[in-house]
Amino acid sequence: MTASATEIVYRLPQERRLVTDLPGPRSIELGARRSAAVAAGVSSILPSYAADGDGGVLVDVDGNSLIDLGSGIAVTSVGSANPAVAAAVGGQAAHLIHTCFMVAPYDSYVAVAEKLNALTPGEHDKRTALFNSGAEAVENAVKIARRATGRDAVVAFDHAYHGRTNLTMALTAKNMPYKAHFGPFTPEVYRMPMSYPFRDQFGSDGKAAAEHAISAMTTQIGPDSLAAIIIEPIQGEGGFIVPAPGFLTTLAQWCRENGVVFIADEVQAGFARTGTWFACEEEGVVPDLITMAKGIAGGMPLSAVTGRAELLDAVHASGLGGTYGGNPVACAAALAAIEQMETLDLAGRARHIGETITSVLSETADELAAQGKPVIGEIRGRGAMMAIELVRPGGREADPALTKAVAAACHAQGVIVLTCGTYGNVIRLLPPLVIGDDLLREGLGVLSDAITSLA
Repeated sequence: MTASATEIVYRLPQERRLVTDLPGPRSIELGARRSAAVAAGVSSILPSYAADGDGGVLVDVDGNSLIDLGSGIAVTSVGSANPAVAAAVGGQAAHLIHTCFMVAPYDSYVAVAEKLNALTPGEHDKRTALFNSGAEAVENAVKIARRATGRDAVVAFDHAYHGRTNLTMALTAKNMPYKAHFGPFTPEVYRMPMSYPFRDQFGSDGKAAAEHAISAMTTQIGPDSLAAIIIEPIQGEGGFIVPAPGFLTTLAQWCRENGVVFIADEVQAGFARTGTWFACEEEGVVPDLITMAKGIAGGMPLSAVTGRAELLDAVHASGLGGTYGGNPVACAAALAAIEQMETLDLAGRARHIGETITSVLSETADELAAQGKPVIGEIRGRGAMMAIELVRPGGREADPALTKAVAAACHAQGVIVLTCGTYGNVIRLLPPLVIGDDLLREGLGVLSDAITSLA
């Protein structure tokens, strides 16, 4: 591990260990119980049931130890049961589990708000409101923008994912499985072209891609009717798409010039995941509002909207809130998780992880190309938010079948990887930021072998 992570002490052996086939007998038994009790619409990637976790491993109910390259979808960045987070949760739960901040407020909510106001980009006066999930944060950001501007229209982008509530489904681009048969959706939501350098006509010219989107917004909506644009600085479910340099900055500048609220959805990319506190910092973008969740609280449910004071304070009293939003236990976990990110320099660790992933998978891509099997179309991402896009040899046609087979092969060998992408052909890697180098390289080796054998 790097020097920044030498203070990490693991409770569980950091090893891949398979003592049964996957799934094992206890997981099979739980699967049968699940079929009789859990809604069919709630699906899982793995057939194995988790029992324990630490650092870069998850241990299932049969005693198998799996390498975790998913972090519960970018949530357990500081580890599945980080000791500092666990202690904070236990200490808080022993004294005050809930009062509802709207009834009897408490100091940890205020402390988290102060921390987020300091950490998020920009030196302007800020305010924060806390919620439960990423979708809740996004929905409230749109509410704030509409209330503050007096306008209705909102722009989201191709390949976007923003959540599963009615409004956030309208913002989300992908139909299946997120939107199919769940409409009608919230009106006054418009979709614009995203910068997708691997596939769009503009390639690395982010400014031209942004001007193309701005022209469409101006023609189809008009800036005087537009409350906000919302964008993931690195898209998540859409395929870990990193927009070309200049795309975000050009959009942000246009928003400032036209009184449009620029919302950065950092639910997946935030909290040291990409090698900086927030992904939008890479291009110096200062959003008007920023939405956060996932890695914010070490696995506890918490989300936030932070932004310009004049925007959040434009909302009338009791216009924001929720029974569980900013729960005391979740707030304690967030303060501990953020402290761990700072103390262990997990942003630096994320950069190191990204370099390792890029090095290993680039070597695999070169070997496959030399064999006449160039199925890795692109390796992309930033920090510990990396992905590979798999294509049919000889072009850029998406290969979702290969992607599914590679993921299944990894899972069978005890390595957790996730798939994503509008075309179902992207494998995304989101390892815990506290994973050790040896374990990371072993997991990447299994992934590389799977691609090589199945290409």
